[in-house]
Amino acid sequence: MTTATDEFSARWVPTQADFDAFAELSGDDNPIHVDAEFSARTRFGRTVSHGMLLYSRLWALLRQRYPEHRHEMQALMFPNPAYPEEELELAFSPADTGEVAITVSRVADGAPVLVGQCRLEAGR
Repeated sequence: MTTATDEFSARWVPTQADFDAFAELSGDDNPIHVDAEFSARTRFGRTVSHGMLLYSRLWALLRQRYPEHRHEMQALMFPNPAYPEEELELAFSPADTGEVAITVSRVADGAPVLVGQCRLEAGR
């Protein structure tokens, strides 16, 4: 499936509008994602991204790169928050097995906000 040159990264700056639109689409309107006043009183101090918004953005990049592959599974962890208006680096590194190592990190401090893997399956 891949070679070392298949490693890929891109940058993205999520906005509060992205969080709000994802909440509307997914039905996950937890105030930690969409309510600035509520979020200001939490340990995060502001709204944080939905984890699946981060993965969805990364998945879109994978689909562009490998349109002939289907998604088989993913295993994800979200060790740190992603905030609106903070630049993120989205990266993946596929292997011949179909496994893809994936990460999303804050550019400012390098903190990972999503780490995991997914598996792609050839064919439609």
